[in-house]
Amino acid sequence: MMNAGRQSNPSLRWRLSWQLSLVITAVIAVVIIGLSVYATMVLSPNIAIEQEVKSAVAEAIERDSQGALTLRETPAFRLLIERNHGLWFVAATTDGASLTHGTVPATYADVVPLVHLFHSADIRGASGVREIASVEDVATSIGEVRILYGGTAGKGWPVLAILAEAYPIYLSLLAIALPAIFLAVPQIVGRAITRVSDVADMASQIEPHRHGDRLPLAGIPKEVSPLVTAFNGALDRIENEFRKRRRFLIDAAHELRTPIAIMQTRIEGMSEGLERRRLLDDVARLAEMAEQLLDFERSGQTADLDETVDLIEIARIAVADLAPLAIAAGYEISFDGDEMPAEREGDSSALRRAIDNLIRNAIDHGGGRGTITVSALADGEISVSDEGPGIPADHQELVFEPFYRVVPNSRGAGLGLSLVKQIAEKHGGCVSIESGSVGAKVTMRL
Repeated sequence: MMNAGRQSNPSLRWRLSWQLSLVITAVIAVVIIGLSVYATMVLSPNIAIEQEVKSAVAEAIERDSQGALTLRETPAFRLLIERNHGLWFVAATTDGASLTHGTVPATYADVVPLVHLFHSADIRGASGVREIASVEDVATSIGEVRILYGGTAGKGWPVLAILAEAYPIYLSLLAIALPAIFLAVPQIVGRAITRVSDVADMASQIEPHRHGDRLPLAGIPKEVSPLVTAFNGALDRIENEFRKRRRFLIDAAHELRTPIAIMQTRIEGMSEGLERRRLLDDVARLAEMAEQLLDFERSGQTADLDETVDLIEIARIAVADLAPLAIAAGYEISFDGDEMPAEREGDSSALRRAIDNLIRNAIDHGGGRGTITVSALADGEISVSDEGPGIPADHQELVFEPFYRVVPNSRGAGLGLSLVKQIAEKHGGCVSIESGSVGAKVTMRL
């Protein structure tokens, strides 16, 4: 469920990139529309119908057989007149010939003979002139024609007309700007949150037994720094509680030693018999559990890993020391070590505890028969195998968890293999199990 939730989390980089890109695009669109609206206040209101007038007149104007200008009633021209009953216009060629349609306002009567002199004009706002007129130049089948027209103010949508006229400008702008925005913004956002990704990588590398690691605040955006500060504060609180727990367990294990020793002394003073042997076994189990608990907590503390140690020699000494215990439990024990030393950098006492626990685990769970074989190779591999009932496949990973026991009422506290794994990982190594229906082999590789 956690992995599924993590995969569904949206990318901050792409969310910001798309949102910023869309905002910039919207701003460009608003600017274009705003400029078009502003243009409607600057340009003539006739601009909304300008193209329709120019195209209809250009298609309809022609010369008759005497060379005079005349208008054909084309569908476009008829539609123009039907839609604009107040339309009037004067069409003049550059040689001064002209024709008139509609009623030209008296204000512009004196301008009619001069229309052929204008290339374009916007006539409005003069004192006493209320009629708005425009002059436009258009190419026709009979040559260049200048058209003075009016009576169409307020017709159509000037903004749409301006957008239609200016599309080469804003489409070119968008064609250049949009790819640049959608390519540049993700890069800019990515650079801005790079430090956040670096800190996330650092957070993933924090180890539970390596105390004092904290996430840096340098270079972190101000909006994210409270989260980093809160995370560091959580680490402080966790470490404080972890120290309290460790101190308690170490103290408790130490305190248990005294009553256990007193109990053992008193039991040893009892008369020989079955009850005495049972009580001695129980006390020995308690003592072993207390020692394993101490070892487990000590191994979690920072150790000196700079000592040069020979793994083969450590394994040989461990076998020699524990051979009497194995023989007393009904086993034969053998040691197979390479002649070449297996030198490593590490903590000799911790590695000795790890190998001791491997051998003790075989003694406790080997069934009290067969041979326990300890092998130490020059490549840093140490294995301990027995001929016991083996470990079921579904338990082989769980036996490395603290306090886990395959058989609930078995001897020990379930800390032996967990301690071995902890020490191996601290030395950059690993532990694995091979087991079938008969026998188990536990291997520590450094």
